[in-house]
Amino acid sequence: MNAFARLLLAIEFAAGRHRHQRRKDAEASPYINHPIALAALLAETGGVDDLVTLQAAILHDTLEDTETTYDELFHLFGKEVADVVLEVTDDKTLEPAMRKHLQVEHAPHKSERAALVKLADKTCNLRDIVTSAPAGWSLERQREYFDWAKRVVDGLPKVNAAMESAFDDAWRARP
Repeated sequence: MNAFARLLLAIEFAAGRHRHQRRKDAEASPYINHPIALAALLAETGGVDDLVTLQAAILHDTLEDTETTYDELFHLFGKEVADVVLEVTDDKTLEPAMRKHLQVEHAPHKSERAALVKLADKTCNLRDIVTSAPAGWSLERQREYFDWAKRVVDGLPKVNAAMESAFDDAWRARP
């Protein structure tokens, strides 16, 4: 299977797994728009053409937010992709404050691929908050998210100057 087919398989898989999910914005956008935006940002802005990284970006929330298992990702997409997705997945059995703390604490230890996915995720989230904040989020909560996202990104290994600049631009637009 060629690289395009493998990337499309990841998109198809993620779309199926996220099919009933919506983003928290006021319009309740289809969730799949988010992982597609990550992959597009990595490719267009970051110049990333590594298939594993792009597939992991598309699949980055499947372990965390769907019934997908690591074994499924391993079987369908291989160990490298499954490992990157696992590396960026929060443990949903933990309280939200602990998950946020662990993202900051673990950021410096991310692999290059996981750092790219995490950087794209935070950048897209900031952009989304600016254009259409989650319903019910106060200005204070939005600003807290921006500050926390910056702590996560500041801790990540420096892997892509263009992506880091995109994050900085998104952060400067903070509400």
